[in-house]
This record gives sequence, structure tokens and C-alpha cells, in this order.
Amino acid sequence: MEYFQKMAVQMQPQEFGVVEAGKFPEMIESPDDLQQEFICKVYLIIAIQLLLTMIGVVAVVILIQPLAYSLRSSSVGLPFYLVICIVGILVMCLSYCYHFASYMLLGVLTAALTLLVGLSCVVATGKAILDSVILTSVISVNLTLYTFWAASKGHDFEFLGPFLFCAIAVIIVLASIQILYPLGRVFFMIYGCFGSIAFCGYIVCVTDSLIIKSHAYERYIWAAVSLYVDLVNIFLLFLSIYKAVDC
Repeated sequence: MEYFQKMAVQMQPQEFGVVEAGKFPEMIESPDDLQQEFICKVYLIIAIQLLLTMIGVVAVVILIQPLAYSLRSSSVGLPFYLVICIVGILVMCLSYCYHFASYMLLGVLTAALTLLVGLSCVVATGKAILDSVILTSVISVNLTLYTFWAASKGHDFEFLGPFLFCAIAVIIVLASIQILYPLGRVFFMIYGCFGSIAFCGYIVCVTDSLIIKSHAYERYIWAAVSLYVDLVNIFLLFLSIYKAVDC
């Protein structure tokens, strides 16, 4: 009898120690599972954003088409576009800093960019919009697949960071020049081509750093926002090229 009592005392820490510590190996997610869940969340959010953007663009084109033409022909148009861009930038900064309000900020950003895209599509032809959508879709899908494949082979794209930073600075300078001193459709075509190439590089860099190699799995909204903004910029830049050609 004493033998069994000693055995029971010796087995208690081993049997219940795991329960007391709360460590259940079968309930702990592996890093691969967490990364897959993270990637699914990111692309699900992007898909919802793109769907809402398409619905919003159609609504803008149908409902407020006269407003878009009046904004384009009046002196209020440029400040209105700038306000939308500033709101988008502020929302991106806030969503990066304040994770607790990410979903609300995500909705505000999607609404602001949807309005911007809708107003841009109002003054473009159907062929230009369709061609821009097709080019953006094909390029983004191929760049994403290539980045995942290259990352699986051990390639690193961190070297793109300084070049992309300089490219964004050049884009801002060119946009400022176009606002102050309009240079015609040739400048628009050059600006659109250069900008689209730069944001294609951003898709590769964001996919590699924020999605594939990221271990901050709670930052999935920020990763989705970064990719969504890149996609919208590529579409708008392609649209500007087609509008310049059609002029």
C-alpha cells in the first residue's frame, strides 16, 4: 500500500504539471500555421477591399458623374483631390500606429481611395479603364507568385528599399511639377510609366517583407493596407497613361 502511495505522489507533478502550466502541445500552433493564417487574412482583406472599391466606383460613375465633371473644370477640383490623398496618407499612418482602431481606419481608407478611383474613372473611357484593370491584375498576380517562389528559394529583396524610397521622392517631385506647371500628355505618359514600375517594385518588397518574412502576425491589416494602396496606385498610373494617349 505504501508503494502505491509513493507512486501516486511521484506521478502528480508529472501528470498535472503540464495542466497547471497550460501547455498542451496539440493546441499550440506552429509558426507555419500562424504564417498561413496570416497570409489568408491579408489576401482576404485585400479581396474585400477590391470588391468594395469596384462597387463604389460603379456607384460614383453612375450617381455623381456630373459632380466629377464640375470638379474637373473648376478650381475646387485640385484641392479636393489633394484632400482625399492627404486623408489616405493620414489614415495609413494612424492604422500603423493604432492597431485597436484598424478596422475603422481600414474602412475610411477604402472609402477615400474608392472615391478617388471613381472620380478618375468618370473622365476616362471604358477601354482605358478595362485595359488598366487587366494590366494591374496580370502584373500584381505574377509579381506576387514570383515573390513567393523567389522567397522559397532563399532570394532576398531588401536591397530594393533605398531605390524605392528614391523613386517615391521622384514621383512626389514630378507630381508637384505637374500641379504647378502642367507639361502635357508626354509628361503624363513618362510619369505614369515611371510610377507604375516603382509601385510594382513596392508590391515585391511588401510581399517579401510584410507577408512572407514577417513574424508580427497581428499586423495583417497593415500588410493588407500596404498592398491595397500599391494596387490602387498602379491602376491610377496606368489609367493616366491611357488617358494621356486618348487625348
